[in-house]
Amino acid sequence: MLPENFLQSIEHVQGLNKKSFEAVHNSDEQITSVRINPAKSIQLFSSNEQVTWCKYGYYLQERPSFTLDPLFHAGAYYVQEASSMFLWHIAHQLFGINTQKKILDTCAAPGGKSTLLASYFFDGLVVSNEVINSRATILSENIAKWGTGNCIVTNNHPKSFSLLKNYFDALVIDAPCSGSGMFRKDITAVEEWSLDNVVFCSQRQQKIIADVWQSLKENGYLIYSTCSYSEEENEQILDWIVDNFKVESISIPVEESWNIITTQSNKHKAFGYRFYPDKIKGEGFFIAVFQKKEKDIFVKYKHSSLQQPTKQEVDLINNFLIQNHELKFFKHNNEIKVFNTQFYNDVLVLAQQLHIKNAGTTLGEIKGKDFVPNHELAVSTLRLSNIATLELDKENALQYLRKKEFSVTSQSRGLALVIYNGIGLGWIKVLQNRINNYYPSEWRIFNK
Repeated sequence: MLPENFLQSIEHVQGLNKKSFEAVHNSDEQITSVRINPAKSIQLFSSNEQVTWCKYGYYLQERPSFTLDPLFHAGAYYVQEASSMFLWHIAHQLFGINTQKKILDTCAAPGGKSTLLASYFFDGLVVSNEVINSRATILSENIAKWGTGNCIVTNNHPKSFSLLKNYFDALVIDAPCSGSGMFRKDITAVEEWSLDNVVFCSQRQQKIIADVWQSLKENGYLIYSTCSYSEEENEQILDWIVDNFKVESISIPVEESWNIITTQSNKHKAFGYRFYPDKIKGEGFFIAVFQKKEKDIFVKYKHSSLQQPTKQEVDLINNFLIQNHELKFFKHNNEIKVFNTQFYNDVLVLAQQLHIKNAGTTLGEIKGKDFVPNHELAVSTLRLSNIATLELDKENALQYLRKKEFSVTSQSRGLALVIYNGIGLGWIKVLQNRINNYYPSEWRIFNK
């Protein structure tokens, strides 16, 4: 049952039908939605009902065991709440086909919005930040599995981004909140909700916005969202933004059939968009967009210097990759990485200012005269060459993901890429009497 003080606190929230709202939250209905990775499997789930505001989002009729689906581990899709996929529609409205942009996902873990942004801005740069180290590790894993190679994962306090003045074309702040929008699917959120926590979250949200604000370019966009119903964390934050910064509230076109509620803040009439689970097929969500109207101040950034691989090392790598002159190699902790040449200087700038957990795609490392490929290369969208591939059925694919013994039929010996439904899972080495399984131990699954 929903807390009575919560129901009282949202009595006057715009667009809320209390009776149907309570009925949905007291039902057992659960909505499962996924967003496919267009760089890996465009046809996956295409027979399912589509999330109307995201071209790659689909609803599932029932929730399967994602842990026991090799395609999930291969980064072929991401399990994401349908309401939050509205970010795709916003990106399309703001940028259209102009996708070579620099985007900061400020509070990014576990990676739902970052992987969406990585797909939309496929030829741009996405900086995915998470302040809590353990959550940043999970974020880095999910970004690596997505495999697009256009992300930099950082582990910093939002205040660190104030040094990057006028840097990003958009800031996405999916702010930590009281979580009432998740009540239907998360009983813990119900148990932990309180009016005091709403106030605390509202203050924290203001602090995060203020910390990163200077990193947004003139005419850049702030995209602010929460999974809360409380006005203190939504419309009141919009008024606070207008009070403290030079901005224009941006109206986003919404189809009437989507049943998304357009709201406006009390003081400045700034636009916001509310998602109610009794009206849409998804959970509670709020999102709003502002355009920055403050003048830029020119800043010349310092660059880090990154070690470059030798010509011999590059030659070894090129035995694995189809030549691509848009890629720039560099070394970090003895590992060779690759990033889009267009944004390589951004790697140098960000490495000077921030703690980078991962950048681009880790290709592997040189050991003696051999190049030992990294798991990230196996699940990346880079085009590989001269690599033996072995297609696994589901049973053997799951055994591989458990790092258990499995069977393959191969006439050749040596390194091979194991695939499932044509998508890379990882590396093995086929020897005369055994197979070495190189799946990362920290990622292995334990389900029987």
